[in-house]
Amino acid sequence: MGGMTGRSVNVGVLGCGTVGRGVVKILTGNSSLLHARVGAHIELAKVADTNPAAFEGLGLDTSKTTNDALSVVNDPQIPVIVELIGGQGIAKELVLKALDKGKTVVTANKALLATCCPQILESARKGGGDLFFEAAVGGCMPVIKTLRESLVGNRILALYGILNGTCNYILSRITFENLSFETALQKAQEAGFAEADPFLDISGGDTRHKLALCVGLAYGTSVSIDDIFVEGISHLTPDDISFAQEFGYRVKLLAIAKRTENAVQARVHPTMIPMYNMLSNVSGPMNALTIVGDACGELVLYGQGAGMMPTASAVVSDLADAARNILSGTRCRVPVMSWQGQDSRPLPILQMDEIVTRYYIRLAALDRPGVLSKVAGVLGDNGISISSVHQKGRRNEGPVPIVLLTHEAREKNVQQAISKIASLDVIADRPVLIRIEEEDEA
Repeated sequence: MGGMTGRSVNVGVLGCGTVGRGVVKILTGNSSLLHARVGAHIELAKVADTNPAAFEGLGLDTSKTTNDALSVVNDPQIPVIVELIGGQGIAKELVLKALDKGKTVVTANKALLATCCPQILESARKGGGDLFFEAAVGGCMPVIKTLRESLVGNRILALYGILNGTCNYILSRITFENLSFETALQKAQEAGFAEADPFLDISGGDTRHKLALCVGLAYGTSVSIDDIFVEGISHLTPDDISFAQEFGYRVKLLAIAKRTENAVQARVHPTMIPMYNMLSNVSGPMNALTIVGDACGELVLYGQGAGMMPTASAVVSDLADAARNILSGTRCRVPVMSWQGQDSRPLPILQMDEIVTRYYIRLAALDRPGVLSKVAGVLGDNGISISSVHQKGRRNEGPVPIVLLTHEAREKNVQQAISKIASLDVIADRPVLIRIEEEDEA
């Protein structure tokens, strides 16, 4: 087989940015460890990057570097391609070409997989190669392997994940230091936990990509990211996070998936979770995922969700699996998306309007008689029951904050009520809404 010399497998790395450098460091620095565990050498045959400075400090011989990624894909002596370029442009072309050639592809590109999964899976099927993407979700946490292999005997009942370190860092700084969102974001950028353009993270888009992959693995269905409801964190205030703590909750940007009888819930939004829930104590840039299976019960994965070495660790774990398959003459031993193709089936994603959960609602009310009765009337007219009402002390001459916690209600009804309440002459600003997830609802 091309690319094997004795007991070795040649690997080509496309993209030598942060994660690519980490992969090179592990493959060169831990080569003997990998040999002892895999039973063969995972040889770094070529590293491609258009920026010559990307190779500096890695100790690579110039024969192993190139600015031509396509030449690496076309090299018949390199059976494994690691795509770390990112995005959906040249990265997509190179991944599809490698798969068409029957090569094994390892990638960390969640955006590409989440948006182009059917096309990529079809190329892998026709070419006969393997596709691995552990690093696409949760950094060093073995999310993909857990869903694809470890829990193969479980019906996955629910997933609850903190899958974006940028958002979790920002919310942690707001929670513990009472910072504004804007200041916390600036702190995240200064600390290197947020990009110069943080939109994909703070909008929830990055988390939505990851949830789409998890839903596909857990439920054997192809998911369009457009079907996943997403709401970011930029509207959250220190007051809301402080009020949540008073009621025994913390606010996290959660990826949530739940199996219902005939559909799947899949949504990403700020969520109040009880302080006794393990996820509430996940702070800073860390990630965590709770998986609820019918046989295993509740399982929690926790770790660094990004960064050079944690993400590179996940890439190298895929390389080890790829090498073992090649050495044993096996391809696609484990289905890429966890389910055999003939058993994958489309499942509808439950519309957000149909979601039933509890809600936190904060109102900015004018100090006039009858405010609560008007608000309660609107909620009652929409079938929403109030579990508690808290009137907070006025901090200046402005509106009075009133916080309501509801019993379970339907999203459609809540949104209708919020719109009606916002139009009342006793309400100064649009109400703030945060959904609540209780552990016993899982």
